[in-house]
This record gives sequence, C-alpha cells and structure tokens, in this order.
Amino acid sequence: MEIPAMLQGESLKRLAQGAVAGFIATVVIGFGWGGWTLGSTAKENEVKGTAAALVAVLAPICADKFRQADGASASMVELKKTGSWQQDAYIVKGGWATFPGVTAPDRSIAQACANLLTAL
Repeated sequence: MEIPAMLQGESLKRLAQGAVAGFIATVVIGFGWGGWTLGSTAKENEVKGTAAALVAVLAPICADKFRQADGASASMVELKKTGSWQQDAYIVKGGWATFPGVTAPDRSIAQACANLLTAL
C-alpha cells in the first residue's frame, strides 16, 4: 500500500507546520478573545466576585445598624470629623461591621459602610 503524497517529504513538513500554526492560532484566539481562562484565574475571579457581593449586601446592613444605634447623631458627627482613611477603623471600633457568626469585622465592609453613611 502506498503512502499518500501529503504524508511524504515536503508535504509532511507543510502539514506539520500547518498543524502547529493552527494550534497556536486556536490558543491565541481562544484565550485572547474567546473567553477561555485557566482554572486559577477562574478561581481568583470567583473569590473577588464573592467578596464584592458580600460587601454590596452587608454594607447597607452595617449602615442601618449605625443609624439605629443609641447616640447615632453624635456618632455621625464623630464619623464625619474622622479622616476618610480612618473611617473604616471607626466603624470597626464601634462594632457596626461585625455580624453574627463572624469572629472579626471585614475592613472592606466597614469602608463601604462609611462611604454610604458619609454620602447621606
């Protein structure tokens, strides 16, 4: 049985080059524009998305706890007097960013809470 001409000599070289070029083009297009990601990148994006969702949900609850607390108007004056870089620490110290089942408050939730409160 005779081997096809495409698999012999110069044609075999061109076939291998075409296969390699096709593979490289597929990978570049897939990762660049096709939306393909590595598992580690997908996991990292998942963690960031979860953290952002928690901040979006818990910051308004923190702000509500702040407004419902005793002496809320005095606390609001104190919060506004505090520098913007220290407002999250003020919220943490007041306990408004600590939720049931959590051992320590989250600074990103405290910062978002302070941003909500000072925007009013």
